[in-house]
Amino acid sequence: MLLRVEEVETFYGRVQALRGVSLEVAERTIVALLGANGAGKSTVLNTISGLVDPAKGKIEFEGRNIVHTPPEKVVRLGIIQCPEGRRVFPHLTVLENLKMGGYSCRKDQRKLQESFARVMGYFPRLEERKRQRAGTLSGGEQQMLAIARALVADPKLLMIDEASLGLAPIMVTEVFRMVQRINRDGRSILIVEQNAKMALAIAHYAYVLELGGIAVHGPSQDLLRDERVTRCYLGEA
Repeated sequence: MLLRVEEVETFYGRVQALRGVSLEVAERTIVALLGANGAGKSTVLNTISGLVDPAKGKIEFEGRNIVHTPPEKVVRLGIIQCPEGRRVFPHLTVLENLKMGGYSCRKDQRKLQESFARVMGYFPRLEERKRQRAGTLSGGEQQMLAIARALVADPKLLMIDEASLGLAPIMVTEVFRMVQRINRDGRSILIVEQNAKMALAIAHYAYVLELGGIAVHGPSQDLLRDERVTRCYLGEA
């Protein structure tokens, strides 16, 4: 198993955000993490990334316990997070943003150039705009840039937080199609997403968070067919 999270509890001060969360991500799979606003989805990613320390529980990556590992070391181990809201550097060019994503492997220029070429292959639109300031890109193009920037470091596990947030439907489809392609090329992906139907349509397995705990989990196609899940978590009668 590539990633295993076991009974993790995370607090912000005295407020408990995660309550015994357990989940797994196998190699070469897409795992979706769903739930309402405030359910704790981003906290799960931040805890895995080392941005927030869990009070209890274990997080194993390739069999190694990474709890209390500093974020920069988590990155070097091969876990990269693409944050909610894209957070590109607006005054830097597309190419400069991509170079920021490759900071951890900057000493290996050959690997870095190979990463740039691979990423531009995924996102030819960014190749066309590589000298353009990131702040002038459309929302969809900025999301592509955020994912591309995360890929430059060649992660073993790519974690994407709210890929479709604020995007037009046609751009949402394009972004999710790209996520599938990245996965088909061998990348494991953990995706947090409010567009539950779209996420379940591309994921192999899914977890639903409710009030900081896992309420439901299973193969994505099973959850799509589960009447209770569609009624309670996908907003359908």
